[in-house]
Amino acid sequence: MTSRLEFILDQVIILAMKIATIIARVLLGLIFVVFGSNAFLNFIPMKEMPQGLAGDYVKVFATSGYINVIGAMQLLSGLLLLIGRFVPLALTILAAMIFNILTFHLLMAPKDIGPGVIVTIAELFLVWRYRSAFAGLLQP
Repeated sequence: MTSRLEFILDQVIILAMKIATIIARVLLGLIFVVFGSNAFLNFIPMKEMPQGLAGDYVKVFATSGYINVIGAMQLLSGLLLLIGRFVPLALTILAAMIFNILTFHLLMAPKDIGPGVIVTIAELFLVWRYRSAFAGLLQP
Protein backbone atom coordinates (compact mmCIF):
# COMPACT_ATOMS: atom_id res chain seq x y z
CA MET A 1 0.00 0.00 0.00
CA THR A 2 2.82 2.40 0.82
CA SER A 3 4.53 1.83 -2.52
CA ARG A 4 1.24 2.60 -4.32
CA LEU A 5 0.92 5.86 -2.36
CA GLU A 6 4.53 6.75 -3.11
CA PHE A 7 3.92 6.05 -6.80
CA ILE A 8 0.87 8.33 -6.87
CA LEU A 9 2.76 11.05 -5.01
CA ASP A 10 5.65 10.77 -7.47
CA GLN A 11 3.22 11.10 -10.39
CA VAL A 12 1.62 14.19 -8.83
CA ILE A 13 5.04 15.79 -8.34
CA ILE A 14 6.04 15.00 -11.93
CA LEU A 15 2.81 16.51 -13.24
CA ALA A 16 3.20 19.61 -11.04
CA MET A 17 6.76 20.14 -12.32
CA LYS A 18 5.60 19.79 -15.94
CA ILE A 19 2.89 22.37 -15.33
CA ALA A 20 5.32 24.72 -13.54
CA THR A 21 7.74 24.36 -16.46
CA ILE A 22 5.06 25.28 -19.00
CA ILE A 23 3.95 28.26 -16.90
CA ALA A 24 7.53 29.54 -16.48
CA ARG A 25 8.30 29.00 -20.17
CA VAL A 26 5.17 30.81 -21.36
CA LEU A 27 5.54 33.71 -18.90
CA LEU A 28 9.21 34.22 -19.76
CA GLY A 29 8.35 33.96 -23.45
CA LEU A 30 5.57 36.54 -23.12
CA ILE A 31 7.80 38.94 -21.20
CA PHE A 32 10.48 38.86 -23.87
CA VAL A 33 8.04 38.94 -26.81
CA VAL A 34 6.39 42.05 -25.35
CA PHE A 35 9.60 43.87 -24.48
CA GLY A 36 11.37 42.72 -27.64
CA SER A 37 8.47 43.99 -29.74
CA ASN A 38 8.50 47.26 -27.83
CA ALA A 39 12.00 47.97 -29.16
CA PHE A 40 10.43 48.34 -32.61
CA LEU A 41 6.85 49.45 -31.94
CA ASN A 42 7.30 51.65 -28.83
CA PHE A 43 3.87 50.81 -27.40
CA ILE A 44 5.06 50.93 -23.77
CA PRO A 45 5.75 54.53 -22.79
CA MET A 46 9.22 54.96 -21.33
CA LYS A 47 9.60 56.60 -17.98
CA GLU A 48 11.69 59.71 -17.99
CA MET A 49 15.30 59.07 -18.91
CA PRO A 50 17.38 57.94 -15.94
CA GLN A 51 19.97 60.38 -14.70
CA GLY A 52 23.72 59.94 -14.69
CA LEU A 53 25.48 56.86 -15.96
CA ALA A 54 22.26 54.84 -16.37
CA GLY A 55 20.84 57.58 -18.63
CA ASP A 56 24.02 57.69 -20.70
CA TYR A 57 23.90 53.90 -21.09
CA VAL A 58 20.27 53.93 -22.25
CA LYS A 59 20.94 56.87 -24.59
CA VAL A 60 23.83 55.05 -26.28
CA PHE A 61 21.69 51.93 -26.70
CA ALA A 62 18.89 53.92 -28.29
CA THR A 63 20.88 56.25 -30.56
CA SER A 64 23.25 53.58 -31.84
CA GLY A 65 20.44 51.24 -32.87
CA TYR A 66 21.85 48.51 -30.64
CA ILE A 67 18.48 48.37 -28.89
CA ASN A 68 17.00 47.00 -32.11
CA VAL A 69 19.45 44.10 -32.11
CA ILE A 70 18.66 43.35 -28.48
CA GLY A 71 14.93 43.68 -29.20
CA ALA A 72 15.19 41.27 -32.14
CA MET A 73 16.99 38.68 -30.04
CA GLN A 74 14.48 39.08 -27.21
CA LEU A 75 11.60 38.71 -29.66
CA LEU A 76 13.15 35.63 -31.30
CA SER A 77 13.93 33.98 -27.95
CA GLY A 78 10.50 34.80 -26.56
CA LEU A 79 8.79 33.30 -29.60
CA LEU A 80 10.90 30.14 -29.32
CA LEU A 81 9.87 29.82 -25.67
CA LEU A 82 6.20 30.36 -26.50
CA ILE A 83 6.11 27.73 -29.23
CA GLY A 84 8.23 25.35 -27.18
CA ARG A 85 10.81 24.69 -29.91
CA PHE A 86 14.56 25.11 -29.44
CA VAL A 87 13.97 26.06 -25.80
CA PRO A 88 17.61 25.46 -24.76
CA LEU A 89 18.76 27.80 -27.56
CA ALA A 90 16.30 30.47 -26.42
CA LEU A 91 17.48 30.07 -22.82
CA THR A 92 21.10 30.39 -23.91
CA ILE A 93 20.41 33.61 -25.84
CA LEU A 94 18.36 35.03 -22.96
CA ALA A 95 20.99 34.14 -20.36
CA ALA A 96 23.35 36.79 -21.71
CA MET A 97 20.59 39.39 -21.86
CA ILE A 98 19.34 38.60 -18.38
CA PHE A 99 22.90 38.84 -17.07
CA ASN A 100 23.16 42.30 -18.61
CA ILE A 101 19.78 43.33 -17.20
CA LEU A 102 20.88 42.31 -13.71
CA THR A 103 24.29 43.91 -14.05
CA PHE A 104 22.79 47.18 -15.31
CA HIS A 105 20.40 47.34 -12.38
CA LEU A 106 22.95 46.28 -9.77
CA LEU A 107 25.49 48.86 -10.89
CA MET A 108 23.40 51.76 -12.23
CA ALA A 109 19.72 51.51 -11.26
CA PRO A 110 19.26 49.23 -8.24
CA LYS A 111 15.77 50.47 -7.29
CA ASP A 112 14.26 48.90 -10.44
CA ILE A 113 15.86 45.46 -10.15
CA GLY A 114 12.62 43.57 -9.31
CA PRO A 115 11.64 42.47 -12.85
CA GLY A 116 15.24 41.40 -13.49
CA VAL A 117 15.15 39.16 -10.45
CA ILE A 118 11.84 37.62 -11.58
CA VAL A 119 13.13 36.76 -15.07
CA THR A 120 16.35 35.44 -13.54
CA ILE A 121 14.40 33.05 -11.31
CA ALA A 122 12.30 31.87 -14.25
CA GLU A 123 15.43 31.46 -16.41
CA LEU A 124 17.28 29.46 -13.74
CA PHE A 125 14.25 27.24 -13.14
CA LEU A 126 13.95 26.51 -16.87
CA VAL A 127 17.69 25.87 -17.25
CA TRP A 128 17.41 23.39 -14.38
CA ARG A 129 14.38 21.73 -16.01
CA TYR A 130 16.21 21.49 -19.37
CA ARG A 131 19.54 20.64 -17.71
CA SER A 132 20.04 17.54 -19.86
CA ALA A 133 20.40 19.82 -22.90
CA PHE A 134 23.18 21.73 -21.14
CA ALA A 135 25.00 18.71 -19.67
CA GLY A 136 27.62 18.66 -22.43
CA LEU A 137 28.67 22.22 -21.63
CA LEU A 138 29.68 21.26 -18.12
CA GLN A 139 31.80 18.22 -18.92
CA PRO A 140 35.59 18.65 -18.93
